[in-house]
Amino acid sequence: MKSQSRGAFEMISAMVISGTVGWFVIMSGQAPEAVVFWRCLFGALAMLVTCLVLGVLRRSVISARQFILVCLGGVALILNWVLLFSAYKHSSIAIATVVYHVQPFMLVGLGVLLFAERLNAVKVGWLLLAFAGLMLIVSAKGSGQSTATDYWLGICLALASAFFYAVAAAIAKRLKDLPAHLIVLIQMVVGVLVLAPFVDFGRVDTVEGAWTYLIIIGVVHTGLMSTLLYSAIQKIPTALVGALSFIYPIVAILVDWVAFAHPLSALQVIGASAILLAAAGMNFGWSLGRAASQEVA
Repeated sequence: MKSQSRGAFEMISAMVISGTVGWFVIMSGQAPEAVVFWRCLFGALAMLVTCLVLGVLRRSVISARQFILVCLGGVALILNWVLLFSAYKHSSIAIATVVYHVQPFMLVGLGVLLFAERLNAVKVGWLLLAFAGLMLIVSAKGSGQSTATDYWLGICLALASAFFYAVAAAIAKRLKDLPAHLIVLIQMVVGVLVLAPFVDFGRVDTVEGAWTYLIIIGVVHTGLMSTLLYSAIQKIPTALVGALSFIYPIVAILVDWVAFAHPLSALQVIGASAILLAAAGMNFGWSLGRAASQEVA
């Protein structure tokens, strides 16, 4: 029980850290690809230390096929981050984060296409609820948010980000034999190599405090968060991991509201609730009737 309590604390900490990343991205004043480059660089250094401490590099043997899959997953993960960080500037941190949480349904779709998994009526029901929530968000703008064109662009970028996260997760399913820390380390190195040609290295010094924000994103939001997350997953049940993961969008919504004065409109609150409820139902295997009875209770 003590181990499970520690795991729950680690999971909560990881999700709170994740929910604040948008603020650091905006405050860094850097282009999304630059933020992801520095995140990968500092994250790689943090993960290298973690792997050395845990002895992962000594114990691990990786085949050529696994290495290729890890690299492909790394490209998908990097595209996921670049697109999500781009979405922040167009639709707001809160909306981008909530829309991003349709990724469980994209993963289900990839499972049907790639792994011949079955799509039953319950999953279709949750998918339709999430789609309805998405439509409510698309049709409404909160106070202080961007123009209609920017708002749509932000939502599209968040959806694309969710798709590439689903791709990265689908690839990760094929890599169960590799330590998670080693996978993250290789993917961070891939990010550094892929994004280096697109980064304006001189821009960092033009924004006050940019280095501080970027180092925190790399070390805290990547290295520390990943370590906490993987440690928690080893200690607590999958259902609890799924439940606590919803702290992430809630924290992101609060950060956006407090830091940037972007409260959600009534339609956006309803839409966000529908998406998060549908994602929870998908994670926990609820039926729509059970979820409704739990809400009434």
